[in-house]
Amino acid sequence: GENMHSENTFEENNYEDLFYDRLTQLRSAKKVSARDMSLSIGQNPGYINGLENKKGLPSMTVFFYICDYLNVTPKEFFDESIVCPEQFKNLYQDMKELNHDDQQLLWALTKRLQK
Repeated sequence: GENMHSENTFEENNYEDLFYDRLTQLRSAKKVSARDMSLSIGQNPGYINGLENKKGLPSMTVFFYICDYLNVTPKEFFDESIVCPEQFKNLYQDMKELNHDDQQLLWALTKRLQK
């Protein structure tokens, strides 16, 4: 067996950059400090700050803690099309309970806000 990583086959696919960007984005959206988040997931106070400064990557276990803390699934964490997954889920839940006319009104408002 040759060393499969010799050519760096997937050129890291920018998943690393996406990880760092999303961590910062989702933490900011939650309005928590890097220090508070670090302590909440059982790490040293500078842990999240280190990650956001692109110093290493978490273990899978810590990544799952991060997702749990941010109230997102791993899939949502990496899904850039949903800027704020937590708010999106809340909005979606509430929206489902509206009657037809109110849903139409909300949809019209959404269209207007997109302009």
